[in-house]
Amino acid sequence: MNAVASEAVITGQGLRKAYKQTVALDTPSLTIAPGRITGLIGPNGAGKTTLLKALLGLTTVEGKLRVLGLDPAVQRNALMNDVCFIADVAVLPRWMKVREAIDFVAGVHPRFDRARCERFLSTTKLQPRQRVRELSKGMIVQLHLALVMAIDAKVLVLDEPTLGLDILYRKEFYQRLLEDYFDEQKTIIVTTHQVEEIEHILTDVMFIRDGRIVLTADMEDIGERYTEVLVSAETADTARALQPIDERQLPFGKTVMLFDGVPRNQLIPLGEVRSPGLADLFVAIMKGTYA
Repeated sequence: MNAVASEAVITGQGLRKAYKQTVALDTPSLTIAPGRITGLIGPNGAGKTTLLKALLGLTTVEGKLRVLGLDPAVQRNALMNDVCFIADVAVLPRWMKVREAIDFVAGVHPRFDRARCERFLSTTKLQPRQRVRELSKGMIVQLHLALVMAIDAKVLVLDEPTLGLDILYRKEFYQRLLEDYFDEQKTIIVTTHQVEEIEHILTDVMFIRDGRIVLTADMEDIGERYTEVLVSAETADTARALQPIDERQLPFGKTVMLFDGVPRNQLIPLGEVRSPGLADLFVAIMKGTYA
């Protein structure tokens, strides 16, 4: 076993899950190292939820899966001491009071630090007796952040955590998470449809399609491996000879071509060269998935 695998937080070999005739997960290998923020990106029905449930011990899968050295399906109670799962921040019961939300999390998670939670809340306008229905969206985000950041978990799983929130609150959530929570001892896995909003906080990305991980890379490698070129009609045929993995048409006869592994010095004479955004890369690799 190599050094990376031996210290990995999550490892999987031969992971598979099928429901009747539908394959929900078919991943030969999976490795996530500590101190990383990994984006799990895929269309609806791609297998994200099945994979997250397997990591959390909420469903069984074929193959060998280990999270923090434990088998989630067999050792879930022990695993949950070091794992925190947060879904959509808009789902807190509207009748619940702020203090009741704190009491609930304190009662279910052994690593919840009430003093740390209350210190964070002291910097906000939130009051213990307020009910969720009385809070603005921004205040709900602050409450969720206080609850999350008071849990000293080794692995934090975020499944569409900012669904339904305005863009300003989504940005605040991720920024506070990065500045006030994340450190090299923690590992964060996040799924979202707003790829461009989490791009700047990710260290790694996984694209999943039809249950398979079709791309695993750290963000630095993506910048070196993939290149977009804005070509004109005059250079389009020369560029196509280098076999782009995708191209899209723009007005005025311009075309954007995406290349995988082609040296930039070969591409510079053909047009304007840039690194692709994660959303554009996702669309290119997933083309046909939504058909």
